[in-house]
Amino acid sequence: MELDWITPAERLRALPPYVFARLDELKAHAREQGLDLIDLGMGNPDGPTPQPVVDAAIAALQNPANHGYPPFEGTASFRRAITSWYHRRYGVSLDPDGEALPLLGSKEGLAHLAIAYVNPGDVVLVPSPAYPAHFRGPLIAGGKIHNLILKPENDWLIDLAAIPDDVAKQAKILYFNYPSNPTAATAPREFFEDIVAFARKHEILLIHDLCYAELAFDGYQPTSLLEIPGAKDIGVEFHTMSKTYNMAGWRVGFVVGNRHIIQGLRTLKTNLDYGIFAALQSAAETALQLPDVYLHEVQARYRTRRDFLIQGLEELGWSIPKTRATMYLWVPCPPGQNSTDFALSVLQQTGVVVTPGNAFGPGGEGYVRISLIADCDRLGEALQRLKQANIRYQAEAVGSHSE
Repeated sequence: MELDWITPAERLRALPPYVFARLDELKAHAREQGLDLIDLGMGNPDGPTPQPVVDAAIAALQNPANHGYPPFEGTASFRRAITSWYHRRYGVSLDPDGEALPLLGSKEGLAHLAIAYVNPGDVVLVPSPAYPAHFRGPLIAGGKIHNLILKPENDWLIDLAAIPDDVAKQAKILYFNYPSNPTAATAPREFFEDIVAFARKHEILLIHDLCYAELAFDGYQPTSLLEIPGAKDIGVEFHTMSKTYNMAGWRVGFVVGNRHIIQGLRTLKTNLDYGIFAALQSAAETALQLPDVYLHEVQARYRTRRDFLIQGLEELGWSIPKTRATMYLWVPCPPGQNSTDFALSVLQQTGVVVTPGNAFGPGGEGYVRISLIADCDRLGEALQRLKQANIRYQAEAVGSHSE
């Protein structure tokens, strides 16, 4: 029985519907109808966690020393593994005793950082489209979101010059993410230099989400915000074990950068959780120390799928630029269709699940995100179903409308 006097807090009522939850409902309904779903909607890696990581977890589980509460700030050995990884990858020197903090996944940290630093009414700059935690965390905290609408003609990069001066002066925080989820866009080093200069000028805290640091192809090497001189004075960077190391369900991530900003997040977390199970931190430490050959195998897997799917979509009328990073393709809807209608139409007609672009904010309208989380046989089956349903990119997309 629903009681009308039990109502959620305004902070929940202010949140827009979570499209992924709605997609889950629709997928469940489709399965009940007997549809064989090919789910390319979530950013959920399909491979197993590397065996050395699993072995390290098993060994750590069997050690009674790991069975109690872990330290609030994470184990010293995992923090050292994080800072060693940063030095090895980016030449960035960090203090493991203040400039690195393990998290229960980067999504948790991104949202909690907003709660730690955003007061009701504070202006937060967020690109649109963006990973939902970048704007939902500030919304939960009562922040006022100023969407920075990204455009394909600008290669989905933030146009810093287009941000009005009065908005920049009011802004407290800027979230951003390159390589990008959902657009798969990458940013040159010069962009990072520009955004640091912009943030210093306007006294804005920078939060960079580097979750796709190692899913890069064709010789491309993503830039860390912390490589840029002065960035550590005003910013932090988030990373996750989920994507590169197929550890999505393990819920391990970390944040690095300015020690004072991190201390604020740590203070909040001491009031909300007890940190990551120490056995999982031991496993994550092992993952960060894996030889590069493992990374090359992961990169090759996604690069092969990228090339296969881009070619297949081209045969159906789409022209998708070859992405240089991430596990996604950002695909325009056929003319005349919005992203929700197109995604639902594809699901209903073919059993192929893609994510409507408006799940990532208003700037994502007109696109869908396709995740490269199935092997080429399964991707080929998805393409064949689109072809059979006559779902193509053309002026009159016959067969791609909702029945």
